[in-house]
Amino acid sequence: MADLAFTTDPDLHTQALDWLSSLASIRRLSNKTIEAYQRDLSQFTSFMTTHLGEPLSLNALQTLTSPDIRAFLASRRQKGVGARTLGRQLSALRSFFHHLERLGLVSNQVLFLVRPPKIAKPLPKALTALEAKNSILMTNELEERPWVAARDMAVLSLCYGAGLRIAEALAICAGDLDAGSLRVTGKGGKTRIVPLIAPVRITIDAYLELCPFKPSGRDIIFRGVRGGPLSPRLIQKRMVQLRAALGLPPSASPHALRHSFATHLLGRGGDLRTIQELLGHASLSSTQIYTKVDTEQLLDAYQKAHPRS
Repeated sequence: MADLAFTTDPDLHTQALDWLSSLASIRRLSNKTIEAYQRDLSQFTSFMTTHLGEPLSLNALQTLTSPDIRAFLASRRQKGVGARTLGRQLSALRSFFHHLERLGLVSNQVLFLVRPPKIAKPLPKALTALEAKNSILMTNELEERPWVAARDMAVLSLCYGAGLRIAEALAICAGDLDAGSLRVTGKGGKTRIVPLIAPVRITIDAYLELCPFKPSGRDIIFRGVRGGPLSPRLIQKRMVQLRAALGLPPSASPHALRHSFATHLLGRGGDLRTIQELLGHASLSSTQIYTKVDTEQLLDAYQKAHPRS
């Protein structure tokens, strides 16, 4: 391994190289990961040397405090480093400190007291209303078996027309269906009642009429061709076919239909609390992300249409 000038302190320098060597020989990390960890440690020692006003040493590591670590993270932020990279750097430093502690050289838990920066979740990508509707209608043209086409159309209709997760849709039993509503079992076994609009109910009734398996009571309604539970993978494959046929983006998936349900409701003036209940979100903060999606779409429309944009 290349000998980099981590610090002028010989003991710390030796331990740094030993740690990097152990990452390769014991933990079997890839060369790129080791190079990244090596770079992370080099940046840390360089910053701390300037920050502390003296070369970093094992003794100095023993006395580092939370403000010292936060100062390092802040300096990286100022240089444009993102949250994901900062999280990796913190992980690398924790690994190095653990290495030193295992050897009895340093015992300082400061790195474990500093929380890693939160990584912003990517905004869900919704389809347009026309794309969502076409995705459902096109199913008939991609499947020769009428009952299978009706099945897939019903599942996709539930994702877009009722905001269901794919697993929730496939877990529906005959007894969960009512004339105008549906009992859904979501994450953590929590149940909720979701209204069924007429177009969705029509697709479900059409499927049940054609389905060769007649479910009742607690029997699941969506079946594979051999009568077993329908695999989510088959619906995902159907969406892959629909993407190709309709020229939809790679983000178009059954879950994207659920995102579209929430985004379109919000865009038409839907109440955030109501949308939270319909989606089965435990926390309102999970639903609030759709306000950002709606805002981004408004700004995008503005930039494309306004003559001064």
